[in-house]
Amino acid sequence: MLCVDFENLLTDYIEGVVGAETGRLMGEHAMRCPVCHETLSAVRSALDACHMGTVPPPSRELEARILQRTVPETAMDCEEFEECLTDYLDGFLPAHLYHRWERHAALCDRCTELPGEVVRAIGACYTYISDERPLPEGLNERILQATLGTVTPQEIKAPWTVRAASRFRLWLDLVISPQLVTVAMMLLMAILVLTSTVSADGSISGVYDAGLQLAERTGAQSVGR
Repeated sequence: MLCVDFENLLTDYIEGVVGAETGRLMGEHAMRCPVCHETLSAVRSALDACHMGTVPPPSRELEARILQRTVPETAMDCEEFEECLTDYLDGFLPAHLYHRWERHAALCDRCTELPGEVVRAIGACYTYISDERPLPEGLNERILQATLGTVTPQEIKAPWTVRAASRFRLWLDLVISPQLVTVAMMLLMAILVLTSTVSADGSISGVYDAGLQLAERTGAQSVGR
């Protein structure tokens, strides 16, 4: 058996799928040829090491690259990545966008560091907000000078239209206040009672006529006495 034939049949020989005669010839060749014997030992040691070792989990970059090659229509560009950044940090990004966003972050060198930079910037803003800063000297005078043209505070009156509208709203609040609504309901109930008991036809004019008749009868009774 030649060395080239031995190398071509080496995998099958190790797995035990060659025939008995071929296996005998390969065994004899490995015993006579030091090079093929060393090759056989190296391949067996490598296979034993692979069987004993654990398979490492695939990286995010590997999965993202496979999906980018197989389904390129699901890839996300940098502009869409930045638009979804706030929702991602707040935890409001939908699932179908979430996985596309993370795949783009794993592959794009420009966008990989962007979420960390935004988080650090937000933390710095909260730190500065919590620290009370003193007002710069002369700030009040500069504001007055820019708005009123003088550094002396002055009383500023609103335009007459604004004051009139404010008074009208005050009057309207009094009209629709709960106390006045209660009084109006009591007057309405009194009118309804009078129209249903004193008047014959239930109208306001009927109440008026009934009142006149009652006054005439009262006057006639006084004269008769």
